[in-house]
Amino acid sequence: MNSTDISAGATALGAEAATQGGPVPHRGKLAVAVLAALLGVVGGHWWYLRRRWAWLFTAVSCVLIVLAARSPVWWDNPPFLLLFIPLTEGFIESLIFSLKPDEKFDARYNPGSGRRTATRWGPILVAILVTLVGSAVVIFGISLAIMHIYIAMGWLDGFVL
Repeated sequence: MNSTDISAGATALGAEAATQGGPVPHRGKLAVAVLAALLGVVGGHWWYLRRRWAWLFTAVSCVLIVLAARSPVWWDNPPFLLLFIPLTEGFIESLIFSLKPDEKFDARYNPGSGRRTATRWGPILVAILVTLVGSAVVIFGISLAIMHIYIAMGWLDGFVL
């Protein structure tokens, strides 16, 4: 599937939405990037973009949050550690949306809206911030997972610094 197939499909979706009654909403690239960075763990940007399986993404994240909260030590159990996967996905998608050219973003997410996205420095600043914060959070999550595995397997028993 090439980019013309994708943009043709997106245009067809926009035309279908326009024929169903109301105006086609214009989605902002900066809003998607910020939502992905802040609410990516529960799929907030998926709902904003009206992706098909947004409910499943949110449901899985909410189940993991509930399971982590029910544990006496919520930060040291597998459900909490698994939450780093959707969190990382949110950071990565925030970078992708921030750095995607406006024309490609409009062709995919704003067909038939009648407006063009004209971003300036906002998405670039979001990308810089997400790179700094996201990399620290992802490295922290990896180190927590490794420590959890090492302790659970007994590899650190008797280890003294």
